[in-house]
Amino acid sequence: VSNAGVGMAGPLECQSLAAMQSLMDTNFFGLVRLVKEVLPDMKRRRGGHIVVISSIMGLQGIVFNDIYSASKFAVEGFCESLVVQALRFNVAISLVEPGPVMTEFETKLYEEAERADYSRTDPETAEIFTKFYLRNSRDVFTSLGQTPEDIAEHTLRVIEAARPPFRHQTNVAYTPMAALKHADPSGALITDAFYKLVFKYDAVLRFGLR
Repeated sequence: VSNAGVGMAGPLECQSLAAMQSLMDTNFFGLVRLVKEVLPDMKRRRGGHIVVISSIMGLQGIVFNDIYSASKFAVEGFCESLVVQALRFNVAISLVEPGPVMTEFETKLYEEAERADYSRTDPETAEIFTKFYLRNSRDVFTSLGQTPEDIAEHTLRVIEAARPPFRHQTNVAYTPMAALKHADPSGALITDAFYKLVFKYDAVLRFGLR
């Protein structure tokens, strides 16, 4: 089970390249290093199961989570590419894709975001992040967040499945988001929907979440 991860949220201009590279080294290359260690023996035994804790943000990018989402997209692409070869050796790969999870991981991330220096971005972007994004994120975590125990139960079900699924989303509230993306390959539908939620119907979004 690969579960290592670090987060990053905020305007792109305020994130250092060193911090971005460190995040990718943990979230993506940490998984790659693990798989390189365990896969050869699984292939020799012709049996095994690699379970990867991914994220709904590996399926759909979320505003102000550019680098974190990119790392999870990398995880998804890596596993999607590898799974066909792995199946040839009777090795299963499963992606567990949670939405928001209420842990100290997120609490620390948002505390750091509130104290951060946003002088490297323009005032409008800084205001959108601090006044809209952070506030809405709290509502999302309060209304849609799952506990670590809940994610553990989902992961256990994936591990114990007779035919392990390749993808398993833990939160049905995010199913429509994934469906919107697949419904329109051009991306216009989901982009327009997210733009309106963030910039036009912000109050309706918060009311709906509450």
